[in-house]
Amino acid sequence: MSTTQPLFQHHKHCDEIFADAEAACANGDWVAGATAFADFAGQLETHFKSEEEVLFPAFESATGMVSGPTEVMRGEHRQMRELLAQMKQALDERDGDGFGGTAETLLIMMQQHNMKEENILYPMCDNALGASDVGATIAQRLAGA
Repeated sequence: MSTTQPLFQHHKHCDEIFADAEAACANGDWVAGATAFADFAGQLETHFKSEEEVLFPAFESATGMVSGPTEVMRGEHRQMRELLAQMKQALDERDGDGFGGTAETLLIMMQQHNMKEENILYPMCDNALGASDVGATIAQRLAGA
């Protein structure tokens, strides 16, 4: 297993939960939407923290790159957290248009972010970290989410 394989798999898992939340809210099922959204937001935060607290520091330590791609990813995580807060507010207000519009923005941002990670950063991390225990640590964190 590569260091970043658990993160690749978790991207797909988060996408599925996001789709469930989006569909429920679009259909006016606010209870199911709130449940799916809470699950999604929790999973996404665990994903972000696994990268920010485990993967990125290990990569930065191995390469000496502290202001490069990991800093860009951290900035995008902050932007996505802001969108999640907006979606939560719209969900609490049962504002379908607000939720849907922000969800669309988040979806586009997540797709672009994940492509950068999967095609650029994760291969760099796998190359730099080799046979480290970072992947196992990440897998444990994601499994506990």
